[in-house]
Amino acid sequence: MNRRDALRQLGALALLAGSAGLAPAREGRFYILKSPVPTDTEGKIEVLEFFYYGCPHCRDFDPLIREWLKKLPADVAFARVPVSWGARDLRHQNEARLYYAILATRQLDTLHEKAFAAIQDERLNPGNEDAVREWAEKQRVNVKAFMGAYNAFGVQTQVRRAGQLTRTYKIESVPTVAVGGRFVTSAALTGGHRGTLEETDRLIERARRG
Repeated sequence: MNRRDALRQLGALALLAGSAGLAPAREGRFYILKSPVPTDTEGKIEVLEFFYYGCPHCRDFDPLIREWLKKLPADVAFARVPVSWGARDLRHQNEARLYYAILATRQLDTLHEKAFAAIQDERLNPGNEDAVREWAEKQRVNVKAFMGAYNAFGVQTQVRRAGQLTRTYKIESVPTVAVGGRFVTSAALTGGHRGTLEETDRLIERARRG
């Protein structure tokens, strides 16, 4: 989903104009960042998937990512990054909050896919604590632990960090994949989700060579 559509109410055009001069350089099916981003996985090649739960393209991409992860090389570290575009972007910050609560309670395998459905099909508002509690109860998880994570300072810190990464990588649409703090690719560049993962594999090999 394109950032302009997602942020129509948040002045996306002005934000885009402010970052236009810092755009990464395109090389075929990927971009190279002008300044590499420090990664959090020393000794491994970091792969980040930028997404948000309200994006139908991210929902379509997720099963392919899950299959791809089954063959993840030992020298590659993968993480999802729920995007947000600025302090006024409460919608995506709240979706990120839900994601990190799921991650903190180790429910990713069971609740990640359900969160896509809850937000896109059931119109769950991830910023409404009562609605999130009710949703968690329906999932038959430890509701006290889940809501504790949802309200935890650590989760809020992760949400802010995800927003920083969104801006640092200059993410304009999702799903987007970043490799090694240097390369960025997406279906818009490769022609499809499978092409994105094929390009990701090639970029991992390039990052491996240094």
